[in-house]
Amino acid sequence: MSMSTFRYFLHIAYDGSHFHGWQRQPNAATVQQTLEDAVSMMLRSSIVLTGAGRTDTGVHADQFFAHFDLTQALSEQECQKLVFRLNRFLGGEIVIIDILPVMPDAHARFSAISRTYRYCIARIPNPFRRAYTHYLYGDINESLMNDGARMIMGYSDFTSFSKVDTDTMTNICRISRAGWEMEGTELVFTISADRFLRNMVRAIVGTLLELGVGRISLDELKMIIESKSRSKAGESVPAKGLTLYRVEYPEGVFL
Repeated sequence: MSMSTFRYFLHIAYDGSHFHGWQRQPNAATVQQTLEDAVSMMLRSSIVLTGAGRTDTGVHADQFFAHFDLTQALSEQECQKLVFRLNRFLGGEIVIIDILPVMPDAHARFSAISRTYRYCIARIPNPFRRAYTHYLYGDINESLMNDGARMIMGYSDFTSFSKVDTDTMTNICRISRAGWEMEGTELVFTISADRFLRNMVRAIVGTLLELGVGRISLDELKMIIESKSRSKAGESVPAKGLTLYRVEYPEGVFL
């Protein structure tokens, strides 16, 4: 990178209901394309955004980062003005929280040290939360599902919970947190790791729910993980209940 290039992180949140995920693709509305078009128009320059990861169709983000480069630095006031103009233009499904100057080698995806997802299950139907929760009726053994979550934390190869035929080099992830808790009328699964595989969280949640409703035992969960076979794990739960909740970076990334 030349010395005259300035790198910025776009700090955003979005409702993924009407988007085919983050990543730009032909003939589909994506968060990346919507943002690239808007930022390029505002800055009168062709802007390419590199995201913190790929969220699937229908998945939401409470916190997401993407980086872009400019040949001229923006002042703090210019950043704030650009945030305001972009939010007015974007219409609310995507919100720009901040535009932050970062180190020239900071990378929205590769510099991230931790990502946290939340999956919300409604135990009582709520019309105001139906776009962000998966409703489940009947008894669920939360304690047993937490035993299962602790078991999963003891492993690092998550092939059993990954979409097949992905372009990832490795299915090794280091999970630092995984557990269920009731928040009001919602049962929420929170999971943090250094990286995630495609479909991994929704497949883990689907498999832990099989445990929670008594379809599989802890011993069978152990066999599923160790089989490294996606077909043995539970079905993926619907995308709408999943939110990318936090992406963390080392302090030295931000200027």
